[in-house]
Amino acid sequence: MKPDLKKVFTNPRYFLALGFGSGLVPRAPGTFGTLAAIPFYLILAELPVLYYAGVVIVALAVGIIVCGSVAQELAVKDPAIIVWDEFVGLWIALFMLPEGWIWLLIGFAVFRFFDILKPWPVNYFDEKLSGGAGIMLDDVAAGLYTLLVIQLAAQSVRYLL
Repeated sequence: MKPDLKKVFTNPRYFLALGFGSGLVPRAPGTFGTLAAIPFYLILAELPVLYYAGVVIVALAVGIIVCGSVAQELAVKDPAIIVWDEFVGLWIALFMLPEGWIWLLIGFAVFRFFDILKPWPVNYFDEKLSGGAGIMLDDVAAGLYTLLVIQLAAQSVRYLL
């Protein structure tokens, strides 16, 4: 069951959990949530590395609480409309991203690949954990996989050049 627009835009928990409304897109809300996270990433990328990491840690902690409570109210384990997990997962994936738009596109695509495919342990977190931790940690794992792939690819490119 989807909450009505008034609730999403007047209730801060719903507004955050639904990615500032991006989770209300009728098709592929996770992809649209990930796209909606990009402008915020561009702001975060200007911060010193430790501040960036701190914001992501706070966003994860808040997400566990907020997304868990919204999912409980909606009576769904991991509602597709909750996309704050995609925001945090993408920000992890793009941590210390090499310069250039191509890396951003690669990061977006690889993150969506891991988030949709859900290889182990992404699927473990998705299937075995409940509440806010279950909602958030599968995307954290997908973000960490993506971070690893991007950093290895960037090192390989530097080595080859």
